[in-house]
Amino acid sequence: MRATDSRVTFAELQEWPDDGRRYELYDGEVIVVPSPFARHQRVLMHIAEILVGYERATGGLAFEAPLDIVFSEHNVVQPDLVFFRQERRHLIDMMAATRAAPDLAVEVLSRGTEARDRGRKMQLLARFGVPEYWIVDPVKNTLEIYALRAATYERVAIHDEHEDVRSPTLPDLSFPASRVFAE
Repeated sequence: MRATDSRVTFAELQEWPDDGRRYELYDGEVIVVPSPFARHQRVLMHIAEILVGYERATGGLAFEAPLDIVFSEHNVVQPDLVFFRQERRHLIDMMAATRAAPDLAVEVLSRGTEARDRGRKMQLLARFGVPEYWIVDPVKNTLEIYALRAATYERVAIHDEHEDVRSPTLPDLSFPASRVFAE
């Protein structure tokens, strides 16, 4: 008798009919990503504007969800925003799934995602070598920066809306946090 693998693969997920939902895979377990609320989307839009400006200045690439980051056939996530440095843009095929770890992943917290964003997703991003991870809280108006150190994330900064933000891994990426939390 042969045991069957009940884990879902990215290939299988791609065959599912489009039902309007977003899905992530954590070691083959399917997680439905809930729809965000309006404040989440405003904060996300402001961060996207900042990263697109940085993209123009440096030649990197910024992407907003939904975009599958396929770490392996059983580990696929859709961070709210990702950024790839200019020297790694050749790893991105604009017409295929992204199979390279980004240089920065950003999650804007929602009521239904905070535990996963601080837990399983953070661990997965570290496991697959994403150098920098931001957790943005649109209720408390804080931006936490984590840097990968020895295969785990270390919080290197937490900023409120009155401070300036500086990336520890992306050269010359700095901005006032007030831009992120503007109405």
